[in-house]
This record gives sequence, structure tokens and C-alpha cells, in this order.
Amino acid sequence: MAKTKHVGKYVDIRTDFGMKFYFGREENKILLIEFLNSLFEGEKVIKDLKYKSVEHDGDHAEMRRVVFDLHCIGSDGEYFIVEMQQLFQDFFKDRAVYYTSRLISKQLARGKEGNNYRLPEVYFIGILEFRLGGEGGNVALRTTDRPYFYDVALCDKHTHELFYDKLGYKLVSLPNFKKTSTELNSVMDQWFYLLKNLSTMDKLPTFLDKRIFGLIFDIGEIGRLTKEELMSYEASLKHKRDAESVYNSAMRAGRAKGYADGIEEGIEKGIEKGIEKGIEKGMEKGMEKGMEKSRKEAALKMLQKGFAVEVISDVLELSIDEIKKLT
Repeated sequence: MAKTKHVGKYVDIRTDFGMKFYFGREENKILLIEFLNSLFEGEKVIKDLKYKSVEHDGDHAEMRRVVFDLHCIGSDGEYFIVEMQQLFQDFFKDRAVYYTSRLISKQLARGKEGNNYRLPEVYFIGILEFRLGGEGGNVALRTTDRPYFYDVALCDKHTHELFYDKLGYKLVSLPNFKKTSTELNSVMDQWFYLLKNLSTMDKLPTFLDKRIFGLIFDIGEIGRLTKEELMSYEASLKHKRDAESVYNSAMRAGRAKGYADGIEEGIEKGIEKGIEKGIEKGMEKGMEKGMEKSRKEAALKMLQKGFAVEVISDVLELSIDEIKKLT
């Protein structure tokens, strides 16, 4: 395997390998506990975690299997789904709700008489490398002081009072986190800064709490990886960069076909200019002729690079049959 060019001295936490290396191993679980506690900001204190299986089958054969990046249960019986999302996906919010709903439904005792619907706490934690906008017209509300952090719960739309306190979504949009080292006002800020910049650091900065982050810098040096770990990391890093390249190429192809800011932004500008059929034409012609062609070109490129058909289907949202027909 050709050696991948690394940026920085430490394993990039924003790769699939890096996330599981730092957060997904029993011997390092204190890191995940500290990270989760920083997100909850005293709302709850996680004392311990147990790792659970990341794969869950549906109740019926036709139901979709879900695979979590990380799946843990706290000492108080609460469930945590932790996911790193590198590329924007349509209906990301829908998928997050689906994941938590499947996990909740699994906890109901089957065949038990009575009306016992007592449920555990379930939380979805998302580390996103894209700006979280609105899918399907559902534009997310952002706080003015922390536009990079979404702390979502079921509440009354008018009074904003919490309706149900055992289901939550905590999402960080890293592109929106732009604080400098002198602007880090909390441990959570320090975590977000680390997530965004670890791969370019050459030592533990003095402005990061050594008691919390020291272990990351102790174990994360690329030079300390075993041969097998290094190969896995290089493959993960290459996958991340290739996926980003394919996505960016697809977006450039969309812009080249007349959509200055991509398909969705093009449709929005059409509406603003009063083009009554902007949505219809944009969706039919743009998606069918523009993005379909560019996606298939990108899929063929990924096939030639050795990507699995399932991975290509997930990244580019093409059916497996469509991808197989390209070969």
C-alpha cells in the first residue's frame, strides 16, 4: 500500500478509524465520558459507559438494519448513539430520529400485560463536518450565541417548556465553530477546537486542559501505531479524502450546469426571482440530468478506486443496481 501523506503528528479524530481509536475502545472510554459530559454541561453526569453492539436488526425481515458508529449505555441505564458524519446527507435529521426510534422500540418488553411504557433515556450525538441546514424544507433553528451547537429536545413550541426529558439530540457543526484559542470559554469549546484541529497540532497546547486531553496526545501519535493500525488508519484517511473529493466534484458539476450554489441553492434563487416553475424544472432537469450524470460519473470513479458498492450507494444515494450497471 502506498503511504498516505499525513497532515500533522496525531491521528485525525474525524476519520472512522480515529473516532473508534479514541472513543470506541474500553481502555480509552474515559475520553468518551469526558466528551459526553462536556455536551451535557451539568444537565447530567455520566460516570461510566458500557459498549454495546453497533448493529441492530429490524423486528421484521423487511425492516432496515441500522449500524451505529458507537453505541453505549450509561451507568444509569441511558443509551447513547455517537456518530461522526463527514458528508452532508439528505434527510440526515430523519435518519437520526429513525435511529433513536428503533433503539427505543427495542426496549419495550414484548408480551407484557398492563400499560408499562417506561422508557430509558436515549441520546443521539452527532459530530458533523457540514453546516446543518434544512432537509425537506425543515430549516433548523440556531441559537445566536452558539450557531455551531444544536441541543434538541421535545418541547412546547409556544412556551418552550420541556415536554419530554428522556430523548435528546446534541449535534455539533464543526464548520460553524470558528473560535480561536483565546475564545474557548468552556470544556465543550475545548473539545470542539480539538476535534477541528487535532490533525494539524504537533503537541498539547497549553490552553487545553491537560487532565482531560492529555491521554489523547499520549496515545494519538501516528508513530506509535502498530503496523496493522497504521494500515487501517491510512485506509480510513484515504476513504475520507476520496469521499470529500467525489462529493466536491459532484457539487462542481452541478454548479457548471447553471446552479451557482448547487441544486438546492439554485432552486431557492429561482423562487426568489419569481420563477413559478423553478422547483419543478430544477428537480426534474437538474436532478435527473445534472446530478444523476455527475453521480454516476463519481460512482464509476469510486468503483475504479476499489470502493465497495454499498459504500458508493450510501455516499452518492444511487441504488446498488444502478451502480452495478456501470461496470
